[in-house]
Amino acid sequence: MVSRVRVWLNRTYAENVFFMDQLRRNPSDRAVEIHATHGDPDSPVLAAADTAELEPEGLSPAAYVEYALTQCRRRGIDVFVPRLHQSAIVAHRADFEAAGTALLAPPPEAVAVFEDKVVAYQAVESIGVPVPPWWRVRDADELVIAVEELERLGHRACLKPAAGAGGVGFRMITREPFSLAQLKGFPSPEVPLDLVLESLRRAEEPVDWLVMPRLEQPEVSVDCLTGSDNRVRLAIGRTKHGRRRGFTQHERWLEPARRIAEGFGLHHLSNIQFRMLGDRPVLMDVNTRPAGGLHQLSLCGVNAPWAAVRLALGDDPGEISPPFLGQDYTVVSAPRPLLPVTVPRQRTEPPTGTGTLDALPAPATPVEPRTASGALR
Repeated sequence: MVSRVRVWLNRTYAENVFFMDQLRRNPSDRAVEIHATHGDPDSPVLAAADTAELEPEGLSPAAYVEYALTQCRRRGIDVFVPRLHQSAIVAHRADFEAAGTALLAPPPEAVAVFEDKVVAYQAVESIGVPVPPWWRVRDADELVIAVEELERLGHRACLKPAAGAGGVGFRMITREPFSLAQLKGFPSPEVPLDLVLESLRRAEEPVDWLVMPRLEQPEVSVDCLTGSDNRVRLAIGRTKHGRRRGFTQHERWLEPARRIAEGFGLHHLSNIQFRMLGDRPVLMDVNTRPAGGLHQLSLCGVNAPWAAVRLALGDDPGEISPPFLGQDYTVVSAPRPLLPVTVPRQRTEPPTGTGTLDALPAPATPVEPRTASGALR
């Protein structure tokens, strides 16, 4: 009898409830049990998991590694998919292996390259993958130089943190003064240059920004699955143009993505994003983790999460090609259940070998059930 696989996702995106669904509906018909941890008791991933815990807050990266090792030993985790403190965790891969846990994440050298967007752009450009013009900005004077040079080249300037993910901190620079027009309708990512400069000159803490041209659509995110031999097993592009989404296997997107994944050893799941600068694709970002939209590849007949778990366990799925490309689609919100208790409950019968877990008490007063969408959180 084939044993069950126990997978842990730590403090992950809400949209990864679909990642979890795909693991359970795997084509090998293998039993999968999922453990989830999060800092938010209302994260839908906690309700979707078989066992779940709230994570302690304020841990240093080193302390978090110890916490993670304890979780893996106590829970009998076979595959750990780390998001929070990924770089610290992968630096201790041998310790996790000694605990019987495979990390579904790249080696520390690869993670380090793509933690800083400036380092990433320099590295990627050195292997011949086009990147947009960029400036690293730490003060008001540097910002003025970058914006003026981009405008001289006919571009609109935008800024984002040199380190970060998910579009957090992205803003577009405008020369228009702040007015009531910007208080109408929905909030805009546009910020007047004079207000940004004033804020920078008043700021007591330093900034570390990447300033670059605003890139045009389509945006193409290439999901890659790469083995420890640096050979890509799967590469499928997901296209985004406004609300419309679709898929592509065109080499103008896949070839540079493969070059990055193989050249830097982005083992397991990664997501490599491109946009247009004029008439050519340029790199926008590289994520050394599964993308929140990875589950959308199911529309092409591909279960990427399960293929990745197989690879992490040493069961090489071989080269995977989509049997078809799904039709264009859009993304809409849907309700997902949340636990009606403050702290997530546990399974009644814990998996063998993980220790006895006490059932958590119900709240003293009833809590109304709530729902959450599958959107990124």
